[in-house]
Amino acid sequence: MSEKNITLKKSFSFAVRIDKLCRYLNKEHILPKQLLRSGTSIGANINKVSAAQSKKDFIAEMSIAHKEARETQYWTNLLAATGYLNSNEKHTASLIDENKELIGLLSSIIKTSQESLSNAAN
Repeated sequence: MSEKNITLKKSFSFAVRIDKLCRYLNKEHILPKQLLRSGTSIGANINKVSAAQSKKDFIAEMSIAHKEARETQYWTNLLAATGYLNSNEKHTASLIDENKELIGLLSSIIKTSQESLSNAAN
């Protein structure tokens, strides 16, 4: 399985978890809506990579996914700080860890792709 397919599978699984979590949070509050939007957008942007027309386009789409993952991390931390989530609970802790894993994976893919593009230009 290619790195992109692994990343797509992980981001899809993560989006499902985010969706299920947001169903249980206060739907009238803006923070769960923000979390749902950014948490599900990660995989959507990774999925668009399959239509990338160039290495630069690939890097751009992966960079957007990376930004969404970082935004999701922000909302998760804010929800924990405001008491909507308990970061000591097993489910919340594993969600936070999964988000960190996605951020690291996307960072690695982007860095490797940028290096490859730079080497091809030289």
